[in-house]
Amino acid sequence: MKALRFHAPEDVRLEDVPEPECGPDQIKIKVKNCSTCGTDVKIFHNGHQNITRVTTMGHEVAGEIVEIGADVTGDWKIGDRVQSIAAVPCGECYECRKGWMQVCQNQTSVGYQYDGGFAEYMIVPAEVLKVDGLNKIPDGVGYDEASAAEPFACAINAQEQLGIEEGDFVVIFGAGPIGCMHTRIARGVHKAGTIVMIDINAERLAMSAQAVSPDITIDGSTEDVVAKVMELTGGRGADVIITATPANVAQEQALAMAARNGRISFFGGLPKTNPTITCDSNLVHYRQLHIHGANGSAPEHNKRALAYIASGQVPVADLITRHIPLENALDAFDVVAKGEAIKVTVEP
Repeated sequence: MKALRFHAPEDVRLEDVPEPECGPDQIKIKVKNCSTCGTDVKIFHNGHQNITRVTTMGHEVAGEIVEIGADVTGDWKIGDRVQSIAAVPCGECYECRKGWMQVCQNQTSVGYQYDGGFAEYMIVPAEVLKVDGLNKIPDGVGYDEASAAEPFACAINAQEQLGIEEGDFVVIFGAGPIGCMHTRIARGVHKAGTIVMIDINAERLAMSAQAVSPDITIDGSTEDVVAKVMELTGGRGADVIITATPANVAQEQALAMAARNGRISFFGGLPKTNPTITCDSNLVHYRQLHIHGANGSAPEHNKRALAYIASGQVPVADLITRHIPLENALDAFDVVAKGEAIKVTVEP
């Protein structure tokens, strides 16, 4: 079968490899869609500390069950349409037992420690099944939509920490697929008031704004975003700010534009070579700001994402603007890196 294999930074190859065999405690799926994200691009260029061998990439996976191991329990049958989690908690550590599976200290990942979904077939490991991380795709939800449930789940994890209230003024940095999903969740689930989307790529900002219709857009390459948000709020600042971009300056601007009792999500991780920002601690102190990290998702968030998609409460189909065949999978990385599409999916 064909699979996109990571060998080393800048050395990712589409190769012919043996079709994987299904172990007694595993499930084998025929991959229908594996969507891409900025993390895939970073892995392509820089590798990842958790990829220590030649590995099939891809972690936003949906497919059809073609084989079930003899020891697998649960209501599974050949032909089931399924979506897999990407971040795999151990289910046993202190954090998992507390219900904080998204910050499991022993977390492993599909596409890292386990071969991922940029391939014709993928093995769903026992570790995924152990934590109820394989989900049946609801009727009416396409494989491409289901593959987007994984990043959607990450956005749900972030927003549930923020206590967004009806009518809140929300600012979202980043007009990529995650920024679009944050916009739809804030509006469709939490009934936010004014939603502002900020990006420094004017073309991507316009493309995403056309899709998800934020109330206001700000081109950060031409405007002082802090001054603009202050102007829009009569000097009060934003109730909620989500930095869905790996930019130091966005996190600093988030602090500066936050209203009293404002809630901030540092959703996008910063480059490991430059992970610090300047924080005016008095802003945090006197405005009583709440700063939250957001790290991936738990299995339960994936289930909720699929339910929101199925109900139509938070649609994602129109955000998937490029479908690329597996044989051209490397092209998907270029499209993502250049911001030429909202969401890109690869189809074996």
